[in-house]
Amino acid sequence: MKTTIESEKIIKAVKKLDGIEIVLENLEDAKEAINLIFLRTGLFEKNEHPDLKDVKVTSFQKYETTAVDYKMMFLLEFIFEADISLDSKVAVIKKFQEFFNKI
Repeated sequence: MKTTIESEKIIKAVKKLDGIEIVLENLEDAKEAINLIFLRTGLFEKNEHPDLKDVKVTSFQKYETTAVDYKMMFLLEFIFEADISLDSKVAVIKKFQEFFNKI
C-alpha cells in the first residue's frame, strides 16, 4: 500500500521532534528525515508492527497551476509480509497519517 506526504509536513515534523530546521533537496534527504521521524516517534517499531518489512520512499513534483508553482511530494510504499490482512495494512497507514495530521 502507498501514501503520499508533502515535503513541508516532513520538515515540520522534524522541527517539532528535534527542534531543527531541515531542507529537503532530494530523495536522500527525505529518506533520512522519515527515518528520523520513525526513530523519534517509535511509530513503526518491529515489536509493534512485525508484519511491516520496509518503507520505500520515492519523490515527485505536484504542479498546482504552472510549471513554476509546484510542491515536492514523497510517495511512501509500505512493504508488508505476504499474509498480512488488509485491515492491518490500513491500520499502519492510518497511524502514520494521523501523526502527520497533528503536525
